[in-house]
Order: sequence, then structure tokens, then C-alpha cells
Amino acid sequence: MKKLVVQILRFGVVGVLAFIVDYGILYFLTEYVHLYYLLSSIISFLISLVVNYILSIKWVFDVQKKQTVKDVIIFAVLSTIGLLINSLVMYLSVELFSIYYMIGKIIATFIVMVWNFITRKIFVEK
Repeated sequence: MKKLVVQILRFGVVGVLAFIVDYGILYFLTEYVHLYYLLSSIISFLISLVVNYILSIKWVFDVQKKQTVKDVIIFAVLSTIGLLINSLVMYLSVELFSIYYMIGKIIATFIVMVWNFITRKIFVEK
């Protein structure tokens, strides 16, 4: 149980760092580069995904072996689903519920965070 609590705490730290990257890039691309918020969200999500992946493999999950092609494919599929969830929540938040896109991003991030932890625990750590 102690190992799981430490793992959840580490996952939280990594999540906060990845969120800062994601949120910052989203804001910068939307407000200063003037990209459409959904495009900015996709770009920022993908960049933060790389940060999250590296830190998760190195520090959060017990992955002792070198990542195989199969491992990377599983991660890519799970991440693609996470991206679709993120984009759907962003779109629904902004377009359907008229929520400011930065608030929609917080909602989307929380939902995708739960998805990421559960699926990585099952498929990445094994």
C-alpha cells in the first residue's frame, strides 16, 4: 500500500509538471500566436505528453526494461485516446457549455489524468 501511495504522489508531481507545460503552451499558442484553441490544445497536449512519458517511465512506474516497439505502440494508442478525450472535453466545454477554454482545459486535464493513471498502471507497468 505504501508503494502505491508513493507512486500516486509521484504521478501527481509529474502530472503537475506536464500540466504546467500543457497549460502554458496552450495559452501562449492561443493568445500570442493566435492559433485556434483546439489546435493549440492538441499541440500543447502532445508536447506535454512527451514530458509526461519520460518522467513516468523514469520516476513513477516500475519499468526496469528497455521499452520495446510494442510498449511504445501501446503507449501511443492510449495517448491517442487521451488526446481524443482531451479534445472532446475541450470542444464540449467551450462550444456547448460556453466555458472559457482555459477552464475547459482544467476539466479535460483532470479526466485525462484519471485515464492515464489507470491505463498506464494496467498496460505500462504490468
